Amino acid sequence: MVYILDINGQPLMPTDRYGKVKHLLRQGKAVVVKRCPFTIRLLYDTTAYTQKLTLGVDTGSGTVGTAVSDEKGNIVYMSEVTVRNDITDKMKQRLRYRRNRRNRKTRYRKARYLNRRNSIKSDRFNPTMTSKFHSHIKEIDYIKSILPVKTLVLETGQFDTHLLKNPCLANPKVRHWGYQKGVNYGFENTKAMVLNRDNYTCQYCRGKHKDSRLEVHHIIFRSNGGSDEQENLITLCHTCHKALHSGRINPNFSGRKKGTLRYATQMNSIRCQLLKHYPDAIETFGCVTKANRLNLNLEKHHYTDACVIATETKPVCLITDILYLKKSVSDGDFQQTKGIRSEQVINTGKIYGFRKFDKVRYLGNEYFIKGRMSTGYAVLMDINGKKADFSKMPKGFKTPKLSICRRISARKSQLIQAMAI
Repeated sequence: MVYILDINGQPLMPTDRYGKVKHLLRQGKAVVVKRCPFTIRLLYDTTAYTQKLTLGVDTGSGTVGTAVSDEKGNIVYMSEVTVRNDITDKMKQRLRYRRNRRNRKTRYRKARYLNRRNSIKSDRFNPTMTSKFHSHIKEIDYIKSILPVKTLVLETGQFDTHLLKNPCLANPKVRHWGYQKGVNYGFENTKAMVLNRDNYTCQYCRGKHKDSRLEVHHIIFRSNGGSDEQENLITLCHTCHKALHSGRINPNFSGRKKGTLRYATQMNSIRCQLLKHYPDAIETFGCVTKANRLNLNLEKHHYTDACVIATETKPVCLITDILYLKKSVSDGDFQQTKGIRSEQVINTGKIYGFRKFDKVRYLGNEYFIKGRMSTGYAVLMDINGKKADFSKMPKGFKTPKLSICRRISARKSQLIQAMAI
């Protein structure tokens, strides 16, 4: 499938008439804008007739699936984007490098805190969530730049975690403000209920310490995954509570852990941002997508879910057999030196004209550069990060040479590779 832009850069309907595309390029009536996916821009005025296209997005905390369908259910674009989950580790690594460098290079400075604008501003979105949100935005905006999308449908979660606890949110009159009040909204109310349930009596000493200060204790600590619900709370006096945390007593209480809703919680946060960014988008949930996918007898993949979302229960017809795999990567590397005393400087720039994550062609296949050596050799990988094995190649080709590699595209914040399905 070839994607077409008009002379002003506005998207037109894609085509599979490859002979016509070659003819336009040879005559100088079109130029190549992007190699993957293959996109051209016309150099002459033409009609701007387009069909109604629907973009379905299977949002996710790990992988984002997208598909574009016309009114008949024909799929003209599919992609899967792997978002970053290494932001926290990268920030901790950067902190260690900077702290080590300051300790070696500068005088002692008194520790400071809350001196960063990002740490004190209100409505702050943490770096991990910001990266995932931007990955969604980047892919949606890119698709809109090459295809005339009229309707956007977002699958914002497998299920509505808030609606499970508060069924009244199904009422449109309650929905807009009810989501601001979570299951633990008004924790003081829950504590008051626990105190009343336990008859305002310490459940360990039963009042023997005659301590009038009562406290609500988490049986399974919140740091260990304990919930704030009443099943995990118990009343203790201040004396017993202090002794428990110091390890002097070890009562045998049974508590309750939180459910593993980490990714569902992340998607609830991303969902709010996406719906705010795209106010005209249509919202759906994974339970609806799954039912429609089973009715259409399709296998479970992120891109197939996106196809089901885009076609809106119509039969799915793949007129393109190309799936674009994309992976978000960091813009740079923070490690600048190595060695026991950091005496060896790491070259983070170009080596023999190549940078890390450059897309290259080697022996007829496409790879990404995973590592480079000053001796002129390279380590190649696929888009999933798996090292390419050349051990069965003839002598002289078992270790790729940068001089033999031909660069296809320079390093970007997103790797992309086309795969036939």
